[in-house]
Amino acid sequence: MLEKDHPLNRLIDEIKKIPGIGAKSAQRIAYYMINISEEEADRLINAIKDVKQNMFYCSACNSLTHVDPCFHCTKEVQDERALCIVEEPYNISAIEKTGIFKGRYYVLLGRLSPLKGMGPDELKTDKLEKMVTEGDFKEIIIATNPTTEGEATALYLAKLLKKYDIKMTRLAMGLPVGSDLDFADQITIKKSLEGRTEINNK
Repeated sequence: MLEKDHPLNRLIDEIKKIPGIGAKSAQRIAYYMINISEEEADRLINAIKDVKQNMFYCSACNSLTHVDPCFHCTKEVQDERALCIVEEPYNISAIEKTGIFKGRYYVLLGRLSPLKGMGPDELKTDKLEKMVTEGDFKEIIIATNPTTEGEATALYLAKLLKKYDIKMTRLAMGLPVGSDLDFADQITIKKSLEGRTEINNK
């Protein structure tokens, strides 16, 4: 057994901090890193530094980007009247892979979670309301994760956006309750998008 301050143990401990990476996976990744060449290691280090120094949140939709406004805000879309609200930037990738949604995105950068200090004031809704006001949306898809916190966030958003008199829908529950969009397969997300239901906020 290696001592606590051993370089390998320190590397494993850092890798374990990555969401979804357990002790065994962290160990495998650490040993992989040990065996790569100096050139490969430098490329990995530089790639990490590059995203840390040059990536930021889009001023319009909050997705991660290196240009402002981001790719999702400037690209041509088939449906300018549809807006999909997600919790985190990586949720956009999960939805994009289905090839179904052709509208705009907005990222909340979180979800309602009082125990974690995330209340309504911490959600980025000012920019969301600005986007809705300035746009000509006919449908808003609330694509928060099917968790207790995600459901609470969806209900809050439905009440917040009720005054705009825009049709609001929620992803169908083909997604397992308590799961995360990022872990769902493309077919499940596709069926959820196709079977989305209107939110009754009256």
